[in-house]
Amino acid sequence: MDFWKTFPGKEELLKWYDKNGDGKIRLVNAHMHTPYSFSAFSDISQALNMAINENVKVAGINDFYTTDGYPEWAEACASRKIFPLFNIEYISLNRDDQSAGIKVNDPNNPGRTYLSGKGLAFPAKLKEPFASTLASVRKESNIQVQKMCAKLNEVLANCNAGFELDYEDIKLKMTKGMVRERHLAKALREKINTQFTTAEDQQLFYKTIFGGKALKSDIGNFAAIENEIRGNLLKAGGAAFIPENPEAFPDMEMVCQIILNSGGIPTYPFLADDNNGNFTDFEAPKETVIEILKKRNICSVEFITTRNSIAVLEEYAGYFKKNGFVVTFGTEHNTPAMEPVELFARNNTPLSEMLLKINYEGACITAAHQYLVATEGTGYLDKDGKPDVTRRESFTTLGKALIEYLIKN
Repeated sequence: MDFWKTFPGKEELLKWYDKNGDGKIRLVNAHMHTPYSFSAFSDISQALNMAINENVKVAGINDFYTTDGYPEWAEACASRKIFPLFNIEYISLNRDDQSAGIKVNDPNNPGRTYLSGKGLAFPAKLKEPFASTLASVRKESNIQVQKMCAKLNEVLANCNAGFELDYEDIKLKMTKGMVRERHLAKALREKINTQFTTAEDQQLFYKTIFGGKALKSDIGNFAAIENEIRGNLLKAGGAAFIPENPEAFPDMEMVCQIILNSGGIPTYPFLADDNNGNFTDFEAPKETVIEILKKRNICSVEFITTRNSIAVLEEYAGYFKKNGFVVTFGTEHNTPAMEPVELFARNNTPLSEMLLKINYEGACITAAHQYLVATEGTGYLDKDGKPDVTRRESFTTLGKALIEYLIKN
């Protein structure tokens, strides 16, 4: 489908909105992983059907390293009157932060920095040398997981399990081309369920492959069991752990360039406060963070709201919005655990009106950016990645017009 041809030209669209817009703040989830990387959802339809049931009107695909899901996302969103955002996620490395021992938004690995790209061009486009860099990152990521699968099979053989995992079968049946360690954990858990029919036998086998460590989770809690598999076998110190090749982590500046050359807006995903109110070395105080992000040419931030207290979300999101940043929220859904698509803060706390408004405005700017990149070649950022802050209000209005037009036509 030619998604953008479903909309009229900009001036006609704005005239339509002037007559038909109702000023409502629409619910947005701007960060959702799908089976094109790893996801709690069985497929894109499940994710978007949940969005419909929870009255979410704007939904952003946000897979690791891939835009392959964009066509399906666009078509599935349009058919459900949901406005699609086209995003992506990378794991990069800032070597200065690594050398200084600074933990950024990976709480375990200094210098490792997750970055999202918001509002990428659709249809997806990426020129050389950036396309080759991205292809190399995807290849290295899959190679690491393939090696991990082989090592996991050694563990199974040593335990006389009577079965092994088939990497190619996992890739074919469980993925859309990107294999993550979570796929291995899910495949192993499913094999154990098939091989051992009683809860007692399953628990005994887990204790065996965990090197004598008993399974903590309830045998019916699949998401928790898969996390235990990862923690005991696939993470550092585990019997099947394979260190990641540094080639799988491009430099942070390179990732920003890939995002810009994909038509997107480089975005910093905050961890923010944990359950004990702690922040990483990098993320507090916010006054320091914002200056570093500006120097790194990043003008957009996002939060996975279930991680954070409502107070910190309001403090940080309000501060960054006030200082000209694009701010969006999401759920991620990048684990086996199924959560609502509608956004909540920690402990299922509903978002405040202030946060809903901030998120909607961020989504509107992203929507307008996507549309203008597709129709005029340039969106919210110029060729150097600088935001057009003087026209922020007009981008917000255009985004509202786009979202309302799709919802109501």
